[in-house]
Amino acid sequence: MKQLLTLTACALLTITAFCQRGKDVPEFGKIDKADLEMTTCEFDQDAEAMMLFEVGELYCTISSAGVNFDIDKHVRLKILKDKGKEWADVRIRYIGYKNDESIKNLAAQTYNLDENGNIMTTKVEKKLVYQKKVNKYMNEMVFTFPDVKVGSVLEFKYTQTNTGIVNWYFQRRIPVQYSRYKIDMPREIELYASPVCMLPYERKKDSRGTRDIQVYSMKNIPALRNEPYISCDDDYRQRLEVRPLAINPPSQPRISLVKDWKKVIKDLMDHEDFGVQLKRNIPRTDDLEAALKTVTDPYQRMVLVHDYVRNNMQWNEIEGIYAQDGIRAAWKDRKGTTGEINMILVNLLKDAGLDCKPLLVSTRENGRVNTGIAETRQFNKVMAHVTINDKVYVLDATDKYTPARLIPYDVMFSEGLIINKLENYDWGWTVIWDEKQRFRDIVLLRAELNDAGVLKGEAVVNSYDYSRIKRMPLLKKSREEFKNTYFTSSMPGLQLEDFSLQNEAVDSLPLVQKMNFTLPVNASGDYKYFSVNLFTGMEKNPFVADNRFSDVFFGANQLYSFVSSITIPDGYVFDALPQNIRMLMPDTSITITRIFAADKKQVSARITLEFKKPFYSIEEYPEFKEFYKKLFDLLNEQIVIRKETNP
Repeated sequence: MKQLLTLTACALLTITAFCQRGKDVPEFGKIDKADLEMTTCEFDQDAEAMMLFEVGELYCTISSAGVNFDIDKHVRLKILKDKGKEWADVRIRYIGYKNDESIKNLAAQTYNLDENGNIMTTKVEKKLVYQKKVNKYMNEMVFTFPDVKVGSVLEFKYTQTNTGIVNWYFQRRIPVQYSRYKIDMPREIELYASPVCMLPYERKKDSRGTRDIQVYSMKNIPALRNEPYISCDDDYRQRLEVRPLAINPPSQPRISLVKDWKKVIKDLMDHEDFGVQLKRNIPRTDDLEAALKTVTDPYQRMVLVHDYVRNNMQWNEIEGIYAQDGIRAAWKDRKGTTGEINMILVNLLKDAGLDCKPLLVSTRENGRVNTGIAETRQFNKVMAHVTINDKVYVLDATDKYTPARLIPYDVMFSEGLIINKLENYDWGWTVIWDEKQRFRDIVLLRAELNDAGVLKGEAVVNSYDYSRIKRMPLLKKSREEFKNTYFTSSMPGLQLEDFSLQNEAVDSLPLVQKMNFTLPVNASGDYKYFSVNLFTGMEKNPFVADNRFSDVFFGANQLYSFVSSITIPDGYVFDALPQNIRMLMPDTSITITRIFAADKKQVSARITLEFKKPFYSIEEYPEFKEFYKKLFDLLNEQIVIRKETNP
């Protein structure tokens, strides 16, 4: 868009650059003592920090060099608790490719009160502000505020030049007292500005001379904290979406700036770091060549190539769809970006005779793709899309834990853009989803309860598919942390012995976790009571909040089976046993079946829990929350035993 605006600049030179600064926030350096004396956020008592204000002003200037968009930003925030001091570390990311954007006029300082109640100001020294190259395309300006303590107020401002038109986020991970975005444009530039807000906002429009001004603001915005099973924060933050639509030069035809996917894909396929790379040949190594000669089955050839690339290529932790240094260099160095590694994968799969195409995706962390907006910046990965006998496989060679038979979890239940033919830019959308691929756990438990009220026995947890994949990164990081996260932290008093694992290195098999355990149960007088909901990972209901900003996103279907057998001590009898029951969500998307059977000294239980839907909207949340309450009441219902009385 910047290039097109430059071409039309000559037609707009009669436009006078104009920018009216907002006066509803204090000037930089003018601090109110009351802000320093503040100890809590009035509308969010649990906040560790808060934005006192965050304002941005996007404005356009016209010169003989073209049309340019800059944004001034001014931020002031308050530290309320020790945890909030992490906000003293600031990273401002911008496009550094060919010096496209820059950060100018940075000023930052910390305010504190001394012992006598005087305001003390400490500036961030310029020598402590660093420019950091993130990758070929992105840079960061990095600095840390000095003398930060609980009670400090931090303030900074800067200008980001040549930004293009950007969205504005009113909501943060901490509460925001006031947020404002001002858009100051020549009338000849036609914009689309749409608030995506559930909370009240204010909009003002004005015309001054040859310019149109729009101001959007919000007050007392609660923090968007990490709600359970949220897909991507940015999809749910209160925000303003802004896009260029057209340029209307004086006495000239309207120039549309709205892109279509056909043109975007053509430009992408002509791009040196994408389309040109996909057409390059990657030489097979001798060992890969030899291995492929022994395999004729298409599926096994796919698995072989996929395993070879993910086992021999190291990800440099740089995401993106582009091959920043070229796929041949990455193949030689055995290290590269996600774009480079997966373009190597696509190349080798095609070379192995497979029907493989590049697939542009946005991972769950990156947010949803809006198919109606033709912009490649929505995508943060390219993956391999393989079709064998009408069955589709989606492969990511940077994912060390997902086998070829499973869709990578971070794109499951999303849409991807598939490039069918590199030569003529043929493309299309595809839904990335397989209802048969799911989270699946089977828990087997056998134990005895002794007279002292201690449950002692053996548990075996079999984690399949996405359940296995979810557990593997933490297991590789720390075995002790793994045990604590999945077992001991959720069951106070639990002691594990002889903890062992099977199939840790075989991703085609379930991860088997075996352990001996002891666990004290609750007791009151002659009664003891306990639940069979042990080692399931479902001991605590995550959906207890009355309100929610985000949809509930599990990402895949789920199936769990819990089988238990518990022997009670001599001298005790069953006093109360949970009933056999089957309960369904009103839309039948969740089903729980519970069956109990008992003789004099032993109780057996089988619980099956199935989710046939990976997503619940905000509108469905009240009904979903109510069902989940009943679900966890069933899971945690107690078995009660009592001492026998003498006849």
